[in-house]
Amino acid sequence: MAAQPNVVVVVADTTRVDDAYDPQVAPTLTQLASTGTRATRAVSAAPWTLPSHASLLTGVPPSAHGAHADHERLDDRHPMLSELFRDAGYETVCVSNNTWLSAESGFDRGFDEFRQMWQLVQSENALSELVDVTEESRARLVARKLFAGNPLVNGANALYRRLVRDRSDDGAKRSTSWIADWLTGRSRDDPFFLLVNYLEPHLDYEPPRRTTEPHLPEDATYEEALDVPQEPWDYLAGMLELSDRDLRLLRDLYRGEITYFDEQLAALKEALVAAGEWEDTILVVTADHGENVGDHGLMDHQYCLYDTLVHVPLVITGGAFTGRKDIDDLVSLLDLAPTLLDAAGIDAPSAREGFHGSSFHPDADVPAREFVVSEYMAPQPSMEALERHIGEVPEHVRQYDRSLRAIRTETHKLIRGSDGSERCYDLESDPGETTDVSETSPDVVTDLGDALDEWLETVDAAGDRESVTIGDERKERLEQLGYLQ
Repeated sequence: MAAQPNVVVVVADTTRVDDAYDPQVAPTLTQLASTGTRATRAVSAAPWTLPSHASLLTGVPPSAHGAHADHERLDDRHPMLSELFRDAGYETVCVSNNTWLSAESGFDRGFDEFRQMWQLVQSENALSELVDVTEESRARLVARKLFAGNPLVNGANALYRRLVRDRSDDGAKRSTSWIADWLTGRSRDDPFFLLVNYLEPHLDYEPPRRTTEPHLPEDATYEEALDVPQEPWDYLAGMLELSDRDLRLLRDLYRGEITYFDEQLAALKEALVAAGEWEDTILVVTADHGENVGDHGLMDHQYCLYDTLVHVPLVITGGAFTGRKDIDDLVSLLDLAPTLLDAAGIDAPSAREGFHGSSFHPDADVPAREFVVSEYMAPQPSMEALERHIGEVPEHVRQYDRSLRAIRTETHKLIRGSDGSERCYDLESDPGETTDVSETSPDVVTDLGDALDEWLETVDAAGDRESVTIGDERKERLEQLGYLQ
């Protein structure tokens, strides 16, 4: 391992820990975990993309960096890992497939190269980078590139995709191919910091047949699974009924998406090996958040801080992380920033003073965490956005019009809402978080509430921010991903 290793952070967008750690679903990730280090209790700072990525890259919680549904941009109040690595002489590259992780959202700071893979491809050979697609798919992709941003065309593309039963790659294969070419063509001798976001398995779930059929029950077909409606807000409002079988098929489609991502992870590792960089690379694989597929009466990844959303996979390989097996202590994704600086031998003392995370590098002499905190600073979509989408919002849905904070120990979790609600769960006897034990465990509620209050006193709150305007094209893409504006 080089004195200053390469650092590659792979974010598997919207990936649940239970599926990510299933070898039948993610064999590549399983293999990496077997040779590296796996965190079994890793927790995200937020349940959706914008604040979670912001926390991962700054080492501070959402209430401190201020990027959330009420301010949809990461300001420059806190340095990003990309800036710290670049200042230490690293080449810095980001490859993003999620519109929240964009220059418009403030995430391009510190990156020498910032690739937004959903944008129009500038090269006339771009389509040749996608292999194993049908001629029908190629025609559809040409149309998407020519007419991106046209609502009528986008709607037609969605219908066409349903009719031909062939997925439109969300940039994953093209991203891996671009990274492979970049690794081969690098002229700099400096180490690199690479951040890549793979959008699978974000709604809509439309994975390839080959990665999906192994997960389906014997009496179900790929076509039947794709026919199950994928309308999270209609489901939330009670306008769409889904049977247990429907939800099972959706979950299997979702698993097919994770398997598809796992293929890209294998290809990324092969690219690092082929470029002669694997032995000098620290590779991190994690998720910004998980997903509800009918869990707790919810779909998508909003309105709650249950473990289905905030308990995430985290696997690290290379260097001191080789052969370390499992970390069973609590880990927050806030801890990645100091940990990766330690792995790269970067001091950055002023930045470290602002971190809310602590290093879990094997050589770090840091006590285990007593708790982790996750935050949901404002509902996304808002009730007003839901109303524009589904019409009148049912009264039972308005319960979600609040912010949330959760504090979790190894045994319990307390979720507190801005509406005055408090729910406590015994995670040892009730890992699915189905039974509120607030009344039977008042001492636990008091202790966790006091710890959360003390934690809040340590947070340098972001406070009021200037309003942020989202462009029409970006707004449309976000709404295609289910983020109503």
